[in-house]
Amino acid sequence: MTTNGQKLSDPHQLLNTLLQLREEVYQEGREIFDHWCPYIDQRAFRISALNLAYYLALRRRELRPLQTALMPWGLSSLGRAEARVLANLDAVITTLGELCNTDPQSLPNRPRLQTFFRGTRLLNRQTQAVFGEEPLNRRVRIMVTFPTEAATDYEFVRDLLSHGMNCARINCAHDSANEWAMMITNVRRAERELDKSCKIYMDLSGPKNRTSGVMMDEKRVGKGEQILLRRDPPQKSAPYPIQVSCFLPEVFDDLKVGHPVWFDEGKLGTIVEALVPEGALLRVTHARAKGERLRPDKGINLPETQLTLNALTDKDREDLDFIAEHADMIGYSFVQEADDITVLQTELRQRLKKPRDIAIIAKIETRRAVENLPDLIVRAAGQQPLGVMIARGDLAVELGYGRLAEMQEEILWICEAAHVPVIWATQVLERLAKKGTPSRAEMTDAAMAQRAECVMLNKGPYITDAVAILDGVLTRMKDHQLKKMQQLRALRSWEVEPF
Repeated sequence: MTTNGQKLSDPHQLLNTLLQLREEVYQEGREIFDHWCPYIDQRAFRISALNLAYYLALRRRELRPLQTALMPWGLSSLGRAEARVLANLDAVITTLGELCNTDPQSLPNRPRLQTFFRGTRLLNRQTQAVFGEEPLNRRVRIMVTFPTEAATDYEFVRDLLSHGMNCARINCAHDSANEWAMMITNVRRAERELDKSCKIYMDLSGPKNRTSGVMMDEKRVGKGEQILLRRDPPQKSAPYPIQVSCFLPEVFDDLKVGHPVWFDEGKLGTIVEALVPEGALLRVTHARAKGERLRPDKGINLPETQLTLNALTDKDREDLDFIAEHADMIGYSFVQEADDITVLQTELRQRLKKPRDIAIIAKIETRRAVENLPDLIVRAAGQQPLGVMIARGDLAVELGYGRLAEMQEEILWICEAAHVPVIWATQVLERLAKKGTPSRAEMTDAAMAQRAECVMLNKGPYITDAVAILDGVLTRMKDHQLKKMQQLRALRSWEVEPF
């Protein structure tokens, strides 16, 4: 489709452009879909996969001139076409064709209402398959990360459920199977007492690289200083006064000079200056004026390094024995390509008679995961229920903070096109959960989570208050926002109305 030189203000030219666009989207979408077909066993997902293929074909094109041309005619500008790509195009084309008195035989059929809204129904069905029944007062579910105390404090768990929690998150990087079992027992007891359901979500640790040993004379490291990133534990050495080792020494096989290395969720930025027998010599490029502390057990991100790591660690496989028996959802950490999904599905088949009953949550944490998102979705949702988590903490470091908002939007759009539910995660109401009072910005962020199907809260001493406030925000926002569409509820803000 080209718009250069065409007078899109002319409705006939506009109609011809739309017809050309539809043909191109249809042909390219079918080619993408045919490539995916061997991986799709669930018949219901074939409709979603085809719509996703059409969406990818549509969004490869520059559509802004076309959007502007459609607006004066009171027609859809295609800005809400994610869940129904071809139906949206057909509705616009047939309506414009009537305005142009075009022979209906030369146009696609007008979509029936049931067909037009089928994508919304499929998304709702997938959301229910992953997260359970929709709460009575809101569309978006609330997930809470459990602290260790959830294993021994039943009243704490009961309060979370009574205040609005819908999913309990257990991070397998912490605690043990004994604590996990006690947490689940408390959830099931609270469900019975309150007559409310709560899904169990268990996060695989995955090949998360972290600092292990740290050796340095000063308390902080500053911009311009050198750090020796070691394969082995730090050893006192005059040339290298600042040393740190990591949990995954195999990353050195893929690390190259010039690659950035970030520590502690992006607080300390470095670049590889040289590869030495002990590991890699780093130069600090980003740090606060007063410097940064290097501590053990802090995350290491390598955004430009193509790591060849196993998607599942030995610990993950061990944890899967428990998870497969007790969890409703499995959080797949650091999944990067479609074959990683197949690895997990194979492990589930070895442990479960009905492996397709358990949902996979693909955590999008790396640049490669973003690049491979459509294939990840098809490989997973073609077999079983799937949700996608936007892990904004790691993504910000991997992609750069300046691109996080943009990538968050694209992930939301692609998932809606595939009718796959999304979890809005990382630092949601974090100050409220930890300090007891929210920042203004995080309240707005929580409200915008209405664009997802689930919101994840991390632990903190005021987490019950955070759940209660988030429940109220999402309940009120339900009348104003549905995905990215603003809903025009009658406004009463200038009248006396209790909040």
